[in-house]
Amino acid sequence: MAESTPNTATIDCNLLVAKALARAGVTHMFGVVGIPVTSLATRAVTLGIRFIAFHNEQSAGYAASAYGYLTGRPGVLLTVSGPGCVHGLAGLSNAAVNCWPTVMISGSCDQNDVGKGDFQELDQIAAVKPFVKFSVKAKNINEIPNCVFSVLDHAGSGRPGGCYLDIPSDVLHQTLTELEANKLLDDAEKNRYIEPVKSVSNDDIAKAISAIRKAERPLIVFGKGAAIARAENEIKDLVEKTGIPFLPTPMGKGLLPDTHELAATAARSLAIGKCDVAIVVGARLNWLLHFGEPPKWSKDVKFILIDVDEGEIEFRKPYLGLVGDAKKVLKVLNKEIKDDPFCLGRTHPWIEAITNKVKENVSRMEGDSGFGFSAMEVETLVRYQLPVVVIVFNNGGVYGGDRRNPEDITGPYKDDPAPTSFVPGAAYHLLIEAFGGKGYLVGTPDELKSALTESFSARKPAVINVTIDPYAGAESGRMQHKN
Repeated sequence: MAESTPNTATIDCNLLVAKALARAGVTHMFGVVGIPVTSLATRAVTLGIRFIAFHNEQSAGYAASAYGYLTGRPGVLLTVSGPGCVHGLAGLSNAAVNCWPTVMISGSCDQNDVGKGDFQELDQIAAVKPFVKFSVKAKNINEIPNCVFSVLDHAGSGRPGGCYLDIPSDVLHQTLTELEANKLLDDAEKNRYIEPVKSVSNDDIAKAISAIRKAERPLIVFGKGAAIARAENEIKDLVEKTGIPFLPTPMGKGLLPDTHELAATAARSLAIGKCDVAIVVGARLNWLLHFGEPPKWSKDVKFILIDVDEGEIEFRKPYLGLVGDAKKVLKVLNKEIKDDPFCLGRTHPWIEAITNKVKENVSRMEGDSGFGFSAMEVETLVRYQLPVVVIVFNNGGVYGGDRRNPEDITGPYKDDPAPTSFVPGAAYHLLIEAFGGKGYLVGTPDELKSALTESFSARKPAVINVTIDPYAGAESGRMQHKN
């Protein structure tokens, strides 16, 4: 029998997808396998891609999107067709809202059977449309390398977000020779998508500086876009060269320390309400910033928005929009700002830096309501021996105990638990012990301190079940008015 050569040896589409992912630098995947993508996951593992298998695509999608945020590289989620794709939409939605680079790859039904009621048939391209910035269906094996590179490149370019690749089951079973596969991979790698870069005009920079110069109460606000761009040094230069106070959004924290003398976090409402010019760097004027509208902001405030997404600036219609990567735009702005009378020109020691935290302790804090969404994933922590400590604040319900007014407890089912209530005193810590992890039940600050010390020292999967008064506290996040 003649020996196979690259000219004659064949590979299937599952292996080609895995090769394309590996060639693109993917090192981790998350998901739930089954028809028709089981072989794809197996092939990926053989090529050195670590596959983290979850119990539900929702949790896997959140993990993939968080991976994208923490690493800056697209997190990859693999799902089965139909309901698997639908469950994965939670991760794509999370990626879209938070601007985290994420790619979902789903198998789908045979193209010849579309419309016939095939197994788990769904128009998945239509299903993902509201949650992605780019989606594509591979209609034959020859399109695979280009499709894989395209979704990964689009996910991380410009404003990061979610992308989707649909691979029909008939395509996954197609084959080609190794020689053909390598040529397709080489060609796709040469023609990768590159986001067009816009340069900021000198006139716009001059207009920004003029507005800052004339401002009596300027404010700098920076957010996640500045963090993604790694613009911490440029933010520092702008703040300390001009002496303008600053506010970080929640996802912008860490770029400058809250202890900085120009941090306005302790007077957030006053700073927002009184400022006349706001330089907003990589932050959207969404609900966190009160949409940039009165009465929280002055009706006369001038917004200078620095954002990588031109569409965001067109939508907000600020006084001035500077389109581009936050780091690059701020470099140009800082270069043009002189230490003249409109600047306080102060300097301040700054040693804060963003560093790799991989080797430090990892914990997850959530209420018993949040824990319920993904409680079975504690088995995933044990299976992969991930040193994560899950801290569950157990107050017996979504908000706590039965907080209904007496007049609301009526009707034929008045003796049922409140819609917000769970089983009191649930032993959540025992769940991880069923899989070989360590569980702690604590009820006092001293017990919590002891459990944290022991679990962090052990660097093993653990759940700390913290029982708290079901009637203490109130709804968090200043959101009660929406309920």
